[in-house]
Parts: sequence; structure tokens; C-alpha cells
Amino acid sequence: MTADQDNFPEGLAALNRRVARELELLTLPAAQWVPARSAEGEPLLDVAVIGAGMAGLAAAGALRNIGVRAVNYDRRPKGFEGPWATTARMETLRSPKTLTGPALGIPSLTFRAWFEAQFGAEDWEQLDKIPRLMWMDYLRWFRDVLRLDVRNGHDVTAIRLHPDHIAVEMATEKGPRHVRARHVVLATGRDGLGGPVVPELARDLPRERWAHSSDPNDYAELRGKRVAVIGAGASAMDSAGTALEAGAAQVDLLIRRRDLPRINRGKGMGHAGAVAGYRYLPDDWKWRINSYVAREQVPPPRASVLRVSGHPNAFFRLGTSLVSARMEGHEVVLETSIGPMRYDFVIFSTGFKVDWGNRPFLSEIAACARNWVDRGVPPDAEESLGAMPDLGPAFEFLPKIPGTCPGLARVHCFCYPAMMSHGTVSGDIPAISDGALRLSQAIAGRLYVEDVESHFQRGQDYAEPEIFGDEWVPILPEETAVPV
Repeated sequence: MTADQDNFPEGLAALNRRVARELELLTLPAAQWVPARSAEGEPLLDVAVIGAGMAGLAAAGALRNIGVRAVNYDRRPKGFEGPWATTARMETLRSPKTLTGPALGIPSLTFRAWFEAQFGAEDWEQLDKIPRLMWMDYLRWFRDVLRLDVRNGHDVTAIRLHPDHIAVEMATEKGPRHVRARHVVLATGRDGLGGPVVPELARDLPRERWAHSSDPNDYAELRGKRVAVIGAGASAMDSAGTALEAGAAQVDLLIRRRDLPRINRGKGMGHAGAVAGYRYLPDDWKWRINSYVAREQVPPPRASVLRVSGHPNAFFRLGTSLVSARMEGHEVVLETSIGPMRYDFVIFSTGFKVDWGNRPFLSEIAACARNWVDRGVPPDAEESLGAMPDLGPAFEFLPKIPGTCPGLARVHCFCYPAMMSHGTVSGDIPAISDGALRLSQAIAGRLYVEDVESHFQRGQDYAEPEIFGDEWVPILPEETAVPV
């Protein structure tokens, strides 16, 4: 094959055939093996996955491959699950293009395979970072090519614990509905157990005068306005860049630190050994690692900073912390460490936190679940990490009081707050497949143990012969001459 032929894109139809072939070579998906069960006269799903973003799709794909029936439920319309085509505002992903993401160890399921099938190998070599909306297109294809069962327009309103199953109540366009499942996976994203962090002083401003960077804010409305962006992380740069491109008259980034972080310390500790071994670390090391990374902070991507600094009406106001906020006429006045500053609109790019109260559908779980603060917070630790849930080996919630809350262990936290217990395997691109495979194996193991009597009976009832008795000529003892 010549170089030109090698670069000729094969097209998605050919890639889809290659996916099917690789799955066939691996004998995937495995045959479904979990016995059908019911509760209160209703059939039980093996697993209900709440969310159909990247983590939810990876989890469902891993479960399907291991022969476990999984259904995803997502509140958003089809093709708009997760943040990529909704609230995310970066131009490209921050992760290197070579990461395999949710491919589950199957080469043809990687983003690279999807990209080269359409644009060729030479374009892949020229590609720097993955465009955000292209990543969303890839996830749409991933869902379709694996034929995952995703139900859109299902907004979870309650999760009810039962000893032998979980009931999930949802609102849909056709009215309320519920399903029952033996296990439930929460694949609900970075803010999956809470919501945005917003300073208390925001309460002193009218709600229409500020937004969090994760809000579905219409940046076109910022045209001609003076905008303050609070923070200096990636989302702050993305928000500032979007506001500037929408025609904001001025954008000030108010940054408490006197300099931007330059080095991603977490990246320096990220490798296959950490993915495999982090969960086995003693508590003091988990606190030490995560507290250090939190204090050092992650620098914004260079391209995101340049996206902002290329505008003459953008200003990086370092060493500027907020003191208070108020309205004076039609102006927002922010009192800062360097004096009062006046704006028309404020964007808080201040991250997320675990806040059970912000997720009413998790109220039963919140009343039972143990968090890392319950294990004791070391004196030099970042206190905010204490709100992370304390999870078992299957990402399952654990009760504050052992032996209480029957059914709690049937709910699995496969979103970003699992990081204190398992490391960053449930919310970010680098190790999402590792997390999904770990989760699926653990759930499958529990389903097998719970049904072991059925599986044993299946063996006893199995009646397909391997041999038929016509493969040899029998010689009975009485037909054998015994030498004298």
C-alpha cells in the first residue's frame, strides 16, 4: 500500500465493520448470563446507569461486554449528554489526543480510529488537540456503534433503597415513570453529587447579574458589557475567551494568587501504576496526594490563556481577592483587595463541590452514606476533600453506621467525587476505561455471588452431551479374559 493509499480515509461505514469484527474476534459482547428477577411484581434491570455522558457510556459499554444488561437514563436530548455541546466553552480538549478515553481496550473504538476513518492519517498527525464539538460527535458515534440502550429525556427525581433492589423515579415528557434495578450507577459528572461553588457574596447581587461558568449562560448578551471573571483555571479562561469573542467591552480576570500556576503536579504523578495502585494506598497517602494537588492547583491550558490575552480589552488582575459585592444603580460593585471595581456582569469560575442538599433525588443516599470526613481529616489536609464519599471496591456507597441502610451498596458512584477513594478513573478522559472495566467486573462479581444457587442449578440442569457413547467399543469386565 502506498503512502497516499494509507492516508485515504476508509469512512465510518468501514470503521463500523471493523468495530464489529474486533468485537467478534474478542467474543464481545458476552452472552447475557444474569438470571431474570423481579421485585414487587415488576422486572428488575441488571443495572440502571444514571447519565449518558462519557462516563455513563463507558460504564454501559463495559457492562454490556461482560454480559450484564444495562440501560442509561439521561435528562438531556439525544446527542447533548454531558457538558461538551452544552455548558463547556473550551475550543479544544485539554487532554493529549493520544489518550484512548472510553475505548475499553478496543483499538477501533478510539477517537484516533474514528478521526482517521474520516480525515486520514496525515490529518491526524497535523491535529494538535481534539476540538470540543468533535469529541461530542465521537461520543455520539460511540453510543451508536455499540448499540447502547440510552433513554433520553429522563430526569431522575428520587432513588429509593430496598434490600434487594433500587427503585429509580423519573420525570419524562410523558409523565412520571419508575424502574427497578438490582444496581444503580451514578455517572452524573463533575458536579454529580453537588453543584457549583459560588462565594457567599454572590447572594448580595441580583441573580440576573451573575452566573457560574457551568451555567447555560447566553454569552451573546454580554456584548458591549464590562465583565468580571472570578478565577484563573481552565473554565475561567474559557469563560473569558467566550465573553470576549461575543463582543464584551472589557473582561477582567480577578485572580487571588499573585501568579498563575505553571505546572500540573497531578500530571507528573499520573501513569498506569497510579491508576492500578492508588485505591490500595492507606488513608494518609490519599489525603497527602490530593491535598497537595488541590493546593498547587492545575494551570489553565496555554492555548486557553492565549485565547484571552490576544484581546486588548482583557486584563489579568493578579493578587486581587474579593471582599464584598453590592449594586449601585445599574452597576455591580466588587470591593476587592485593591479597591472597588465596577462591572455589568460577573462570572464565577470557582469550581464544584460535593453538596448533597443540591441533589434532592439523592436524599436517601445522603442520609446514609459515609464521607471521607467521617474517617478523620488530618490537620494539614484540604478540608473540602472531606465531603467526598467514602466508597468500597465496587465504587459503592458505604453506610456511616455498619449494618444500616440495606440496599445502599447497590448504588455505585462513578463520577468525579469517587477520586478520593479510587483516584481519577471515573471523571476524566485518561483512565475512564480503567474505571469502567473495574466497575463492571465488580458489579458482575456481585451479581454472580448473589445468584450462585441459580448458576449451580443451571449446571445441574445442563444436558448437552460432549460425547455420545459411539466413539469407542466398550469391553466389560466379564468379557475380559484373566490370564492364569
